[in-house]
Amino acid sequence: MKNLLYLLLSALLLVACKNSETTNKEETSELSEEEIVELPIYRGEFIYTAEASVLKVGEVVYAVKMDSMAQVLADKVAPVKKDDFDMVPVVIQGTVGPNPILSEGKEGWKEMIAVKRIITISQSPAEPDVKIEEKN
Repeated sequence: MKNLLYLLLSALLLVACKNSETTNKEETSELSEEEIVELPIYRGEFIYTAEASVLKVGEVVYAVKMDSMAQVLADKVAPVKKDDFDMVPVVIQGTVGPNPILSEGKEGWKEMIAVKRIITISQSPAEPDVKIEEKN
């Protein structure tokens, strides 16, 4: 009887955790469904501002190619953010390549990721690595 109770509680916990994130599936028209399925999955923290858009995956930071899929991701992340500089955990599929602005002599992240599919978007922003408090 105890085992059944633990099993039910575990199942409820799993369902509750799974429901805490929304699933949003989008594809671009440039790749077929089969090609998208084969793309690597990136789990990271996304931030979009007027100046830049990046995806931080562990210790690696990618510039995000600002195309229609990145704009869809930015629009879906916007309601989750509490302020402009919140990073939101996301899971996407995409392609990574060299950042083209570097060849133009400009500064930027070494690599750029192009979002091809949005898998999930967290319902809450990521905890900041460093908290800055304003003192009056």
